[in-house]
Amino acid sequence: MFPVLETDRLILREIIESDTEEIFRCFSNDELTRFYGQDSFESLEQARGIIETFAQNYKEKRAIRWGIERKESPGLIGTIGFHAYMPKNKRAEIGYEIHPEHWHKGYMTEALNKIKAFGFDDLGLTRIGAVVFVENEPSSALLKKAGFAEEGILRKYMYQNGIPHDTYMYSLIK
Repeated sequence: MFPVLETDRLILREIIESDTEEIFRCFSNDELTRFYGQDSFESLEQARGIIETFAQNYKEKRAIRWGIERKESPGLIGTIGFHAYMPKNKRAEIGYEIHPEHWHKGYMTEALNKIKAFGFDDLGLTRIGAVVFVENEPSSALLKKAGFAEEGILRKYMYQNGIPHDTYMYSLIK
C-alpha cells in the first residue's frame, strides 16, 4: 500500500490518473521546468505518461513519488520523492517541484523534511543525494537549509532544452 504522509499543512499521497490536469499544469510551466532536466509538457498525454511511470517505478521498488496537496485545498501543487533508489547501498536521490504560484510559502521545506524522515526511518537509507542545476539558487538554498552538504560540481551533467548544464551534487547522511 502506498504510504500517505502528513505535515501540518500538507498531505503527501499517491499520484493517480485523476491528477493528470494538475500534473500537466506543473510540468507544462516553463518557469517550473527551467531547471528540471526535461522539456515542458505540451500535452495531457505526457502527464498521463509520467503518472504511469511514477506508478511503475513504485511497483518495481525503483522510486517513490508523492503528490503534494494542501490540506485546506484539494488538488496537487507539486510532487516530491526518491529516485535512483538502491536498497542494497541504502541510498536514493531526492527530486521535487512545486508550481510557481506556491513558491516561498514553506510548503517544499515541510514536504522535504517529512520525506527525509521517511527515507531514513522507513526505507533505512544512509544517504540521500540531490542533483541541482548550478543556476538554481533557490533549490540549493532549500537543500542547505534542510542540512544537505554540497559535495561538488558534476560538469555538463544534465540537459535542458538541448543545452548541457553543470549541476551541484548534494547529500545528507543519516
